[in-house]
Formats: sequence, C-alpha cells, structure tokens
Amino acid sequence: MYAVIRTGGRQFRVEPGKTLRVPTLAGDVGARITFSEVLLGSDGTTVHTGAPLVSGASVTADIVRHGKGEKIIVFKMKRRKNYARKQGHRQPFTEVRIHDISLG
Repeated sequence: MYAVIRTGGRQFRVEPGKTLRVPTLAGDVGARITFSEVLLGSDGTTVHTGAPLVSGASVTADIVRHGKGEKIIVFKMKRRKNYARKQGHRQPFTEVRIHDISLG
C-alpha cells in the first residue's frame, strides 16, 4: 500500500511505517497531522488516480522532529571586478513517520 502526496510544493511517495523529510510544517513533536492532498493511491491491487486529487483520501502521520538540512554554499563571483560573495544556507525540514493511508 502506498500513496503520492503533495506538501510544500513537492510530491512524496509514502508508505505506512516509513519516515521522510518534508518542508517545514507547523506542529509540535509527537502531534498527528493529516495530508489531504493525495494525488495517487494504491491498496496493492488497484491504483486510484485523482484528477487532480483522489476524493476522500487522506494520509495521517506523526511529527518525529524538526531540524535543518545539510549546509550548502552559495558563492557568487565576477572575475576581474573585485566582487565575491559567499553565503551558507541550511533548509529547515520536518521529519514525519507515516501512520495510516486512507483511500476513501
């Protein structure tokens, strides 16, 4: 059983019991959240596709932790112009554990 959900402008393939990192969500650690934007779902035998969403489908998950990802370096330079800028960035994320998939 799996589903494809949309959150934070990105799509994720989820399965019950799996842990994944999604863009930052509001909520405390241990709270249960529901993703209602299910684009596709499968119960093992049939595949339910949405146009664009599967009606009545939802995915519930538990918030495991909040954190920041790996640091990336943004470096800008214009040669021979005495211009160089270096900046670091760490993207915040929320780690969630998928609890249940309901296809409606």
